[in-house]
Amino acid sequence: MGTGMFVGTLKHLPEPDREQLTIEAITTEAVTTSEIEGEFLDRASVQSSIRKQLGLATDKRRVGPAEEGISKMMVALYRSFAKPLSNEMLYSWHRLLFAERGSLIGAGHYRKGKEPMEIVSGPIHAPKVHYEAPPSSKVTKEMARFVDWFNRTAPAGAEPLPALTRAGIAHLYFESIHPFEDGNGRIGRAISGKALAQCFGRPDLTALAPAILSRRKAYYAALQAASKTNKLTAWLSWFAGIAIEAQRRTTARTEFLIEKTRLLDRLRGQLNPRQEKALLRMLREGPEGFKGGLSAGNYVTITGASAATATRDLADLVDKNALVREGERRHARYHIAIPTTKVSPVILDKNGSFM
Repeated sequence: MGTGMFVGTLKHLPEPDREQLTIEAITTEAVTTSEIEGEFLDRASVQSSIRKQLGLATDKRRVGPAEEGISKMMVALYRSFAKPLSNEMLYSWHRLLFAERGSLIGAGHYRKGKEPMEIVSGPIHAPKVHYEAPPSSKVTKEMARFVDWFNRTAPAGAEPLPALTRAGIAHLYFESIHPFEDGNGRIGRAISGKALAQCFGRPDLTALAPAILSRRKAYYAALQAASKTNKLTAWLSWFAGIAIEAQRRTTARTEFLIEKTRLLDRLRGQLNPRQEKALLRMLREGPEGFKGGLSAGNYVTITGASAATATRDLADLVDKNALVREGERRHARYHIAIPTTKVSPVILDKNGSFM
């Protein structure tokens, strides 16, 4: 499904489904862009915070500072996608990302330290330096050039660029400057999302971060290689492949949501509270499905039912075409009766080009 078809599908979804897709998309991006940096967040807390930022009903749970920060930044990105980029916007994103933590010096400001900014990995006693960013004294000037370039290459700018080209260059350009003490990866990926959104003419709901997370090692390697040369072809080919894969993931998620709505509409009033609870729990897993399938033991854990009751409930769900059973007796596993779209990764050769 191309971007135009995807947007058309969204327009025909009922408002509650569009709302749910939006919240799930922002939540997924927030959680996975943090996981790329090695930070594992509570998804339910992130989603609750996002609902709060959007003025929607929440479960009033307590949300931690990391979950609150990334949620606020992602909602700000969603709301301001069409606005020109500015240093003030980037400062604001950075403050939102770290303000709740109170531990980062310089939140909302570009780095000012005198020491070189080195992008490293590995143990403290033997770090591997991937790249050395420009010194702090040059960051303000370099960021002024970057912001000007980003706005000039926007769809309505003086020198518009194709969506994937602009998003890919923007991410590499920003990461090469590495203007903040921390948070550059999350903000850099947000800038890519903003570039795509401006070219699509609507907030970006493509699952860019999950696609990158699935290839995190290759992602860092591609960024490192591109940072050491002025040749952009290999990086842009790699980024385009990831963006295409991300769009496929988003399409699969959208199709799943449509089928999920149809399934729940068909079953309305036919399920007992236990069945409904288990089914909704399975549906939360999205198009990838419940890992390994649902067992009778899982059903007992989720619902608190006895083994005998679980067996009857599951058989009834199969009879109602809500679940599909595979295997027999204790080896039986149950899957949602929704065809799932397997998202095949875009394959690149060793040079980063499409195969």
